Amino acid sequence: MNSPIILFAYARLDHLKKTIEALLQNAECISSDLIIYSDAARTHEMMPKVASVREYLKEIKGFKSVRIILREENYGLSRSIINGVSNTLGEYESVIVLEDDIVTSPYFLKYMNEALLQYRKDESVASIHGYVYPVNEVLPDAFFLRGSDCWGWATWRRGWEVFNPNARALLDGLKAGNLIESFDFNGAYGYSRMLESQIRGLNDSWAVRWYASTFLANKLTLYPGRSLVHNIGNDSSGTHCYTNKDYDAIMSPNPIDLSKVRVEESKLAKAAFENFFRKKKPYLASIFANRINAISSRINKWIQ
Repeated sequence: MNSPIILFAYARLDHLKKTIEALLQNAECISSDLIIYSDAARTHEMMPKVASVREYLKEIKGFKSVRIILREENYGLSRSIINGVSNTLGEYESVIVLEDDIVTSPYFLKYMNEALLQYRKDESVASIHGYVYPVNEVLPDAFFLRGSDCWGWATWRRGWEVFNPNARALLDGLKAGNLIESFDFNGAYGYSRMLESQIRGLNDSWAVRWYASTFLANKLTLYPGRSLVHNIGNDSSGTHCYTNKDYDAIMSPNPIDLSKVRVEESKLAKAAFENFFRKKKPYLASIFANRINAISSRINKWIQ
């Protein structure tokens, strides 16, 4: 039995159409339930775009079933995902999670469902991920890393139980365990700074808290050695995105072989991720700067 798919949508109709069209290329769609959470408009200006998305949602076919949850108020991405995943896992044992800017390979659902079945009883594994960075190194067909990720992923009810929304508690736990350096890929990516920003109200990332929760619990996530996901949202169209092509990955034209995966963190993949992050530091710095500048601008308007 295939796991249900949750899709979170807001106001980007063109992105959403591409996400659905790609998903329908997966043979497993016809036997998969699709649950769509449609967030309400945050501002009056966004209402027509949200309305267009909701009209399109009524037309979606090709799945075992389509259930649409229309938010009556604006939840925002973080609250919507946390609430939607939690509610769905109250009904199902496992779930596959997508946002409206995630284009998938025709082998995405095959990989997700096979992995969810293969590791369903392995308590050391918290989640499955469909995207992998375009690193220079040749990676195994599939591998594990400590923690979790957010671009096309899946988990079980038992995996989601470790999620802690309290960024302060997570950061304190990482510091107490002397885990900050490893958590930040030896300083190559400022995940701990993202947690600090979360505490100060400068971001509302659910993903960094998901990563920190699983990392602190010493859980593993399965990654494909070749990406089964392409994020088309890094074009400034999203609330939390900026234009960038450095993370564009060529999707694998072949399925992922899960027959020879060792359930332990891959040192090779960890080093490859670290190398990739170090090369992208200028871009990461610009993200933090843009976010802080945007918030400062809002504060100045309030003061005036």
